[in-house]
Amino acid sequence: MPAMPFSLDGKIAVITGSSRGIGRAIAETMAGLGAKVVVSSRKAEACEPVAEAVRKNGGEAAVIPCNISHKPEVEGLIAGTENVFGAPDILVCNAAVNPAYGPLGDLTDEAFDKIMGSNVKSNLWLCNRVIPAMKEKGGGAIVIISSIAGMRGNPVIGGYGISKAADFALARNLAVEHGPANVRVNCIAPGLVKTDFARALWEDENNLVQRTKNTPLRRIGLPEEIGPVAAFLASPAASFITGQVIVADGGVTIA
Repeated sequence: MPAMPFSLDGKIAVITGSSRGIGRAIAETMAGLGAKVVVSSRKAEACEPVAEAVRKNGGEAAVIPCNISHKPEVEGLIAGTENVFGAPDILVCNAAVNPAYGPLGDLTDEAFDKIMGSNVKSNLWLCNRVIPAMKEKGGGAIVIISSIAGMRGNPVIGGYGISKAADFALARNLAVEHGPANVRVNCIAPGLVKTDFARALWEDENNLVQRTKNTPLRRIGLPEEIGPVAAFLASPAASFITGQVIVADGGVTIA
């Protein structure tokens, strides 16, 4: 174990969906630990403030826009990273969509395909693209941001939950396939976190009261509480952890 087991010094990290929320917190945390970070979301202008904040704090950051539902753009994200910094040591699959809110009986085929394509298939594209170079470098770390919605049923975000449960399986299978080459793959399953993505849940006052009442820590999470979890999983401190789901939910799933 290195003297600084949480250091990401010199590592190259790609974080999708990192213009705000959990993705931004991950990018800023990893940069603070020494990683060169690629900030990515659909629009470059949304990413620039994050990269600028990283640089202002002495870190290195590049902006490469990418719509993860389009395979050529996924290729462009990784190829662009290789051109700017080199092959990634760390991949964080954070970008996701949830275009449907309601029971599964109302979920259209179009919405279901969009959810599964963006939340699962794109992660497989990204992983398959970075893993060969990680193997050549002697290893790497992949973190997929899932959700506790993949662990239990939900009457209004069932399609999203199905996709997040599939991410658990994706991480386990990739971990088994590529563990012999020292490529580690893990998931984080956050609970309700105060992000724009989850705004419909935490802005609902009745839902928020009930949620905090049933959560041992009596509150919802903040993005900056998830960033360090991802950084830990990508660091040497987690060198014997792979194929796992780390739950960060204030205890709601155990209460």
